[in-house]
Amino acid sequence: MNIFIGGAWPYANGSLHIGHIAALLPGDVLARYHRLKGDSVCYVSGSDCHGTPIQIRSNKEGVSPEQISNYYHNEFKNSFNKLGFTFDLYNQTNDLFHSEFVQEFFSKLLKNGYIYKKTIEQAFCQKCNQFLPDRFVVGQCPNCGSNAKGDQCDSCGSLLEQSNLNDRRCGICGESPICKTTEHFFLALSKLEQFINKYINCSSGWRANAISLSQRYIDEGLRDRAVTRDLQWGIPVPVEGFETKRIYVWVEAVLGYLSASKKWALANNLNWESLWGDNALHYYIHGKDNIPFHTIILPALLKAHGNLHLPDKIISSEYVTLEGRKISTSQNWAVWIPYLLENYNPDTIRYFFISNGPEKRDIDFSWREFINSHNGELLGAFGNFVNRSLVFVEKSFDSKVPEGQCNPNIRKLLIELYSDVGKFIEQGNFKDALENIFSFIRSANKYFDEEQPWLTVKDNVIKCKETLHTCVQIIANLSILLNPFLPISSEKIKDMLKIETNSWNFIEVPSDLRIGDIRILFERIDKKRIEEEIEKLKK
Repeated sequence: MNIFIGGAWPYANGSLHIGHIAALLPGDVLARYHRLKGDSVCYVSGSDCHGTPIQIRSNKEGVSPEQISNYYHNEFKNSFNKLGFTFDLYNQTNDLFHSEFVQEFFSKLLKNGYIYKKTIEQAFCQKCNQFLPDRFVVGQCPNCGSNAKGDQCDSCGSLLEQSNLNDRRCGICGESPICKTTEHFFLALSKLEQFINKYINCSSGWRANAISLSQRYIDEGLRDRAVTRDLQWGIPVPVEGFETKRIYVWVEAVLGYLSASKKWALANNLNWESLWGDNALHYYIHGKDNIPFHTIILPALLKAHGNLHLPDKIISSEYVTLEGRKISTSQNWAVWIPYLLENYNPDTIRYFFISNGPEKRDIDFSWREFINSHNGELLGAFGNFVNRSLVFVEKSFDSKVPEGQCNPNIRKLLIELYSDVGKFIEQGNFKDALENIFSFIRSANKYFDEEQPWLTVKDNVIKCKETLHTCVQIIANLSILLNPFLPISSEKIKDMLKIETNSWNFIEVPSDLRIGDIRILFERIDKKRIEEEIEKLKK
C-alpha cells in the first residue's frame, strides 16, 4: 500500500522546542513501522519560511529574510537528523519547486471557480507604514474575551478575521491601525461547506480533538477566507496586477505536503499521482492549533483542485506545558531541542515524548520526570535486561549464542506483541504501543531472575543455555519492535547480534552466532542534574 505521512511544517523563525517534537514524533514512528511492514512510504515535512515575523526579524538584524529562514531550516534539519527522523524529503517553502507548484495550484483553483477577487478593508498601521497580516493584528477575542490574533484565538480555538477583534492594535508597534481598502483573492469555503460537513461526519481515524473542533467550525458556518495578503516576503500571486501581493502563508504551507511529495516522487522516478490516488493511506501529524488547517482548509483545497486524496488519519496532539507553566518562547520559558540533543541521548528524548505523549490531554514536561524515566525505564528495565543477558553469554559461553530453543510461551507472546503493537501504532495510540513493549521487557527481567542462570550454569547447564538462548531471542525481537520508537539503541542491538532483517515479524538469531562487542545502551543520569536544569530554566 502507498502510505503518505505529512508532518507539520515548523516556522523557521526560531529554534524547535519540546512542544514541536512532542507533536511531530508520531510521524517518524509511523514511517518506520510502515517501512518494516513492507509498505511504500512517503514521509515529508519542511520548514515554513515565509511571512511577516521573518521579515520583521530580518529588518531588525539587517539580513535578508532568506538568511533567517535558511539558518533555522538547517538547524531544524540537523535536529531532526540527530533525533533519528527518517523524512524522505524535508523541504522548505522558499524552495523554487514549491513556489512554482503553489502558483500552478492557485491558477487551477482560480480556473475552477473556487478563488475570486474581492475588495476589502484591511488593517493598516500608519506608524509601520504597512498593511498588517492577520497574526499581527492583536486584540480581544469576540467569543471568549482572551487576547487573540487576527487569524485565530488560541484560548478558545475560534478562527477569526481581523475585523472581528475588539480593541485592535498593531502587533509590531502597539498603535491602533486604521482601515484601508485593498483587493485580494478569496477561497470560496462557503461553496465547499456541504462537502466539508459530510467529510468530517464520515471521518474515522481522527483524534477526538480534531473531530470536536472541526465540527464546531462547521456549526458556526464556514466563511470565505483571503488567500492573498499585502506582504513583502512570500510567493508572488501569479495574476497580472497582483505581482506585489503574496499568497497567504497558511495556504501555501499546507500545499507543501503535495509539493514535497511530488518533488520526492520525481527525484525517485515514482508515480506521484498514485500517491494521491485511491490506493493510498494518508496520515497528518501536527499540534492542536493546526487542526483546522488540516481538517478544513487542506481538504477544501484538495477538493477544489479535484481528484486528490483527502486526509485519512488526523494525528493531532494536545499541548505540552513546562514545569506546570505554559511554554513561552518570548519569555524564554522553553526547553530548546538543540540544547536537549547536546546534553541527552536522542532515544531518551523520544521515549519521554512518546510514553508521555499529549495524545488525549495536555502533558507537563518536568526535568524530574524526564530524568527519572530515563534511569527507571530505559536504563533500569530495557538497558539492564540487554546488558545482563549479553554479558552473561559473553562470560559463560565465549560470546556465542547458546544452543537451545526459544521458550514457547515467550515466543508466542512476542508474536502477539508484533500484532498488538502494530494495531496500536496504526490507530495512533503510540503510548499504549510503547507501554505494551515495556510491560513485556519488565516480564523478561522477571523471567531472567526466576530462571537464575547464575546458578543453573553450574548445576544444570542445559537449562541455563535454554534461558540465555531465549533471552537473546527476546533482545533480537526488541530491536525490531522498538525500532519505530528507539531507533538508536535498536541499531546498537542489531549491530551486536548481526541482525540484517528489516521486517515487522518474529525473528530468531541462530545458535553459535558470535555476539559483537557489547555496547552499553544507556548511561545513568546523575539526579543532581534535575535541580541544575531547573535552576538554568529559572535563570
